[in-house]
Amino acid sequence: MKIQKPTGTQDILPSDVEKWQLMENKARELCRRYHYKEIRTPIFEHTELFVRGVGETTDIVEKEMYSFVTRGDDQVTLRPEGTAGVVRAYAENKLYGEPDIAKLYYIGPMFRYERPQAGRYRQFHQFGIEAFGSTDPGIDAEVIALGYAFYRELGLRDVTVEINSVGTPEVRAAYRAQLQDFLRPMLGELCKDCQSRFDRNPLRILDCKVDQHRFEGAPSILDALDEECSTHFAKVREHLTAMDIPFRINPRLVRGLDYYTHTAFEYKAAGIGAIDTIGGGGRYNGLVGQVGGPDQPGVGLGLGLERVLLVLAAQGVELPAEKPLDVYLIGLGEAADSALARIAYDLRGAGLLVDKDYTGRKMKAQMKSADRFRAKFVAILGDDELAQGTITVKTMATGEQTPVPLSGLAEYLKTH
Repeated sequence: MKIQKPTGTQDILPSDVEKWQLMENKARELCRRYHYKEIRTPIFEHTELFVRGVGETTDIVEKEMYSFVTRGDDQVTLRPEGTAGVVRAYAENKLYGEPDIAKLYYIGPMFRYERPQAGRYRQFHQFGIEAFGSTDPGIDAEVIALGYAFYRELGLRDVTVEINSVGTPEVRAAYRAQLQDFLRPMLGELCKDCQSRFDRNPLRILDCKVDQHRFEGAPSILDALDEECSTHFAKVREHLTAMDIPFRINPRLVRGLDYYTHTAFEYKAAGIGAIDTIGGGGRYNGLVGQVGGPDQPGVGLGLGLERVLLVLAAQGVELPAEKPLDVYLIGLGEAADSALARIAYDLRGAGLLVDKDYTGRKMKAQMKSADRFRAKFVAILGDDELAQGTITVKTMATGEQTPVPLSGLAEYLKTH
């Protein structure tokens, strides 16, 4: 029987891994500049963390989680998103004990059971940041700015930011009643998902793609905001404007997670079919307390890396290809070929990118490999040259061949 990868997963092959490393390196570099520190949490957590943190009535908890019972009868779940685990680690390890706010980031796989399509996988990868300990709207804007800079510096074009305020739990409770009054007369005409959300989570109905045309004239949550929420939202917009980050207010944007308060935002970019959201996040002032920590405010984002690659490809943006070899080593003769092991080891120790043949092919075939690897130099060692302590270095761009002392090979390759 031929064993294949599970549905909704992918093998990231060596030809593509360079692009992933570039994205991840860009994320780490940006976080260093913005002073965020990396945190690594378990890939699986107790199921209760996501039920309590993400929300019982969300699609993630209701339909998409990979949950199972361990041999010790623990209910655990492969993480469907990154924030809840980071919040749990922040509370459990008492990172709130420091006087400064905690600024953290993560990169890694997430898992959701959903229908695979362009931009959606059952195992996917996210880069995310979380900032704890401040209610300042400036940190909301900083989080949005970091995500926007990530896309821009990778070369994505026409990325826009959509923002909204989802208020506080008290504001949402009042708005919920207004929204239900608006939706009630049309309830029988709405799709099954919208009908099931009417009592449990009516704000999510506004996210529905099927019934979107029915919501013209729906009450706006922005009209329900109290003074505190309105001021906070105005300050976030003020900071974004000062940074020249383009944004659009979308009063129907609520995101698919229950923990958001005040700011909610998404990044949009065309290029992956019907899906145009490539990342998003928001503020979650009550979440730390929900998972057993002290009452600490937080704000963060999560960006899907598969979607970044899809949009880059759709826009024709080429990420830098695999770095070419500095030198490809060829041995002519048994003694020479054996000596290349130590020569390659020393060159690599000097910081050079080196490879050689291990299949016993003839010199012509090895030269073709050097071409495929875009080697800058080919260094050819014969038994006679080995006895003389020299090696012939061929510059691939010009074809010029130069005898070089073995003792000075690394220096020659670095300076020519």
